[in-house]
Amino acid sequence: MTRLPLLHSPRFAAALTTPPPPPLPPARRLVAAAAGGDLSLAMSAATGEYPVPVSPPYPAASKDVELRRAMTASARSAAYSSAPVVFEDEWLAVVDKPAGVYCDALLSALPSSAATLGDEATKPNLHLANRLDRDTSGLMVITKCNKVAGKLVKAFTEHKVKKTYLALCIGYPPAWEKIKICSGHGRSKHGAWRVYAMSDVGRSLPGGSVVRDMSTRFEVLGINGKGQFREPSNFEVDETESITVQEKAADLTSDGDEKNSIILVRAYPQSGRTHQIRLHCQYLGFPIRGDVKYSGVIEWNGVDYDGHALHAESLSFVHPVTGLPVTFRSPLPSWANEFISTMA
Repeated sequence: MTRLPLLHSPRFAAALTTPPPPPLPPARRLVAAAAGGDLSLAMSAATGEYPVPVSPPYPAASKDVELRRAMTASARSAAYSSAPVVFEDEWLAVVDKPAGVYCDALLSALPSSAATLGDEATKPNLHLANRLDRDTSGLMVITKCNKVAGKLVKAFTEHKVKKTYLALCIGYPPAWEKIKICSGHGRSKHGAWRVYAMSDVGRSLPGGSVVRDMSTRFEVLGINGKGQFREPSNFEVDETESITVQEKAADLTSDGDEKNSIILVRAYPQSGRTHQIRLHCQYLGFPIRGDVKYSGVIEWNGVDYDGHALHAESLSFVHPVTGLPVTFRSPLPSWANEFISTMA
């Protein structure tokens, strides 16, 4: 694996040597300013106490946006009554979670099925085998008994479940088609999830946690309407460029048309860290549209977005009871279909 600092990666070299894309409407972002917490964190790191994160802190204005979105999602979740079922048998159900709804709302939203029929003694004991962020849409697995729940949760924890995600991003157009990024992951002093250098993995963080490793493979499907939508690749055999994060991400606060490219990517998370794909998209220079915590635009082409454009596209795993390999696909969200329809 090449240990390649992002600031010197081919993507940034290409950004300096290739002509910028056609001008696009400017995007409104919540720019993160250095907060007092990060200053104190840097001072602690200077004494050897804590590692310094290499991704920016949450923008101060994101707090109000997140609060508004949380209140809206709470109301939606309370009224949510029917989850689209992709697959169901006597042991589990695979459902399609909409954006802007909390995961726990799905447990009471399975339609008339084994999940809601029968008396209290025979009703299944429902568990969420995986979770998605509030504004992430896509596939979730609900198990119907404790034994199956234990097996599937273990499979997710041990990364034996293969997952793909689609993300619509606004940012710098990558020069690569496929890439693998490896970094550290952890909470900063005030509880924000941040990217850390790989060399900091295992080091202690404020609050008693430690920096853990995370890795994600990405492939670019389209940039500014050019590209071709295709089925997920077999990254086990594909050779891809590899980045090992050791330095701070590029500064995204400067203006320029090149940072306003519209990019559709597919992500293959190799680990299961909180906000992993969102953090890696931010670090690579193309934050997810609407992701206010991680430098994403909150308005684009005159539209204010009430959530981020991230979709859990597919799940593949060994069925915990039958032992057979199964793969499930979620219908594409409207924002993905709209972008794909413009691709040449």
